[in-house]
Amino acid sequence: MRSLLYLIAVILIIGWLLGVFYYSATGLIHVLIVLAVVSLLLGIIRRA
Repeated sequence: MRSLLYLIAVILIIGWLLGVFYYSATGLIHVLIVLAVVSLLLGIIRRA
């Protein structure tokens, strides 16, 4: 389960980077980075 959370976080971060650098999207693109951070935090909390 932990590796799945990290995989989701990495995919979301890559999507966020692509959205920021290649598309001039509105503020909705930042939802991806928030979801990635939450996913990483959940992985860290569940590991502890």
